[in-house]
Amino acid sequence: QVHLVESGGGLVQAGGSLRLSCAASGSIFSINVMGWYRQAPGKQRELVAVITSGGGTYYTDSVKGRFTISRDNAKNTVYLQMISLKPEDTAVYYCNADITRYDGRRLRDYWGQGTQVTVSS
Repeated sequence: QVHLVESGGGLVQAGGSLRLSCAASGSIFSINVMGWYRQAPGKQRELVAVITSGGGTYYTDSVKGRFTISRDNAKNTVYLQMISLKPEDTAVYYCNADITRYDGRRLRDYWGQGTQVTVSS
């Protein structure tokens, strides 16, 4: 069994900062890409940022310069540092990972439960 557990969400004023964490645990041999997605009320889930096992990153345009994704491969954990938050960043943030288990099974699109981020104006 594999679990992705997000933490760090909350309520913050516009201009504030939050740091999200997502820890993967269980029968994990390796993790390729890890990323963060978000879904605002009434909208589709969208990609926020991803990071490869080698540290390569990609950000959606709306968060460039404000969000930073990082990971600790030894801890199977990915982080999202968010600064200069805006009300439009309000959403449920989901962790996503491409995981290979010890039994060889690959979980290409594995999701966490999500953590709420609310930015007040």
